[in-house]
Amino acid sequence: MNYGLLVTLHLLCGAIFIGVVAFEVLILEGIRPHLPAKTMSLVEQGIHLRGRKIMPWVVITLFVSGISMAYIHFSNIGWPFESSFGTLLAVKILLAASVLVHFILAMKHSICGDMTSKRFKYTHLSVFAHMIIIVLLAKAMHFIQW
Repeated sequence: MNYGLLVTLHLLCGAIFIGVVAFEVLILEGIRPHLPAKTMSLVEQGIHLRGRKIMPWVVITLFVSGISMAYIHFSNIGWPFESSFGTLLAVKILLAASVLVHFILAMKHSICGDMTSKRFKYTHLSVFAHMIIIVLLAKAMHFIQW
C-alpha cells in the first residue's frame, strides 16, 4: 500500500479516536456533576451503542495502518532500540498495545452490560493519558532522523 495513504489513514483514524476520547474526558466528565445519575447513565449507554458501531472500524484501520508503517520503518532503520527513532517508535507501539487492551476490555464490558460509570470514567482517563503520550512521541519522532 502507498505510504502516503497509510499515513493519511493513520492520522484520520487517530484524530477520530483521540477526538472521541478527548470529548468523553474533557466534555462528558465535565457535565457529569450537572446531570442526574440516571440521565448520565443513559448518555453513556447511547455513546456505547454508537461507539460499538463505529469505533471498531476506526481502531482496526488505525492499527493496521500503524503496523504497516512500523514494518516499513523497521525495515529501513533496523529493529527497535537500534536508533532513537526506533526506540521512540517501540515505546509508542507498547502504549498503543495498552490502548488496544483498554479498548477491547471496554467493548467487552459494554457488550456484557457491566460497563459502570466508574469504569467508563477511569478507562477513558487512562486511554486519554496514553493518547497524549503517543501524540508527543509521534511529534518527537518527526524531528529525529532515521
